[in-house]
Amino acid sequence: MALATAASAAAAAAAISIHPFLSRPACVLRFGRRLPPILLLRASSTSSSDFNITFAEPAPSKPSPAGPSAEPLVPWIARGADGKPSLHTSPPPDVLQAVAAAEAEAKRAKRNSSRSQRGAAGDAPVASLKVKERKAAPSAPPKFSKAARRFYNENIREHEQQRLAKVLAAAGVASRRTSEELIFQGKVTVNGSVCTTPQTKVDISKDSIYVNGNRIAKKLPPKLYFAVNKPKGYICSSGEERSVISLLDDYMKGWNKIQPGTPKPRLFTVGRLDVATTGLIVVTNDGEFAQKVAHPSSNITKEYVVTIDGAVHKKHLIAISEGTKIDGVKVVPDSVEPLDAQPDTKRTRLKIVVHEGRNHEVRELVQNAGLKVYALKRVRIGRFRLPSDLGIGKMVELKEAEIKALEGDQRASPKARDSANPKARDSASLDVK
Repeated sequence: MALATAASAAAAAAAISIHPFLSRPACVLRFGRRLPPILLLRASSTSSSDFNITFAEPAPSKPSPAGPSAEPLVPWIARGADGKPSLHTSPPPDVLQAVAAAEAEAKRAKRNSSRSQRGAAGDAPVASLKVKERKAAPSAPPKFSKAARRFYNENIREHEQQRLAKVLAAAGVASRRTSEELIFQGKVTVNGSVCTTPQTKVDISKDSIYVNGNRIAKKLPPKLYFAVNKPKGYICSSGEERSVISLLDDYMKGWNKIQPGTPKPRLFTVGRLDVATTGLIVVTNDGEFAQKVAHPSSNITKEYVVTIDGAVHKKHLIAISEGTKIDGVKVVPDSVEPLDAQPDTKRTRLKIVVHEGRNHEVRELVQNAGLKVYALKRVRIGRFRLPSDLGIGKMVELKEAEIKALEGDQRASPKARDSANPKARDSASLDVK
């Protein structure tokens, strides 16, 4: 009985000694293996052997947000309703609204891009065609105010380097071709050195340019554009007594009062008219503008009124509309139409529209049809028409809208022109007596 009581007491003491092991769900050995929670008993209460068991350190717990390791608050300084700055712990409402709007816009853009990608899967050929058309379409030139364009032309464009021959022509020294000859002959110096290359880039505001010992002014004259009602007997060449340029002598006499300190411009005509031809001709000092308007490649239409000496029949109109050869090149008018007879004369008048503007083109067309020209007058260039109140031998300075009108009316395609004007397509349908 006493032995049983002693065994029970020993078992109870052993159980109490391993109580800490049983309180954990699993115990960790030194080698990293887990010990199942079983009752560990000594083999004998008198045994001196012991379990050599050690336990790993517990894993560190995550710091709570409220603890000292929490992320510090960012102070915000904003003005209140009273206008005084104050400290805030959160961003101002307008900042939050801006951030929310930016996030919403980013989500919307991402959603739209995904939709477009899904939609482009089925319409790939059409989309690529639209992209090509968009790339081929010329971009519209930027539109600036008149004051901005004037500031650019006076302060920026004039200070850009340009070819020497072009600068001499713009300064009124001579035509561009004559200026090149002066340069080749060694009569032009730039900054003290003789220059024989017309392509040399110069800045007229900085470089010192002399021609035949005469210094070129530092400022170029402004661009001028005039419409002149050319009288009969005047030629388009410069320097002649009865030239079209001489009709502007009265204007040029007061140049020093109009533009003090600016050199006089060298004026010339845009294209040419025969000595016997009257009507609209443009005078300017802008070489690029003159080249664009006068060159046949621009396809700018010119309208003429031809007074015929004699009767005009259907066969004559057919012959004119079929065209003729000038210098080995076939030229065909854009339209040929008879005009109403004037009360003071019984001669037939024709309206002929051309776009190439070759030498004696209208006269050659009429004479090739077997008709005799009594009078020839040009009344329109592009979309600009000769003013009815502009007397013979008079001139008027053109405004910006009128200058653009000179470049505007370019020749349409044959299909569009024929559909818009059936008479020009089939002159045989005209009833001329």
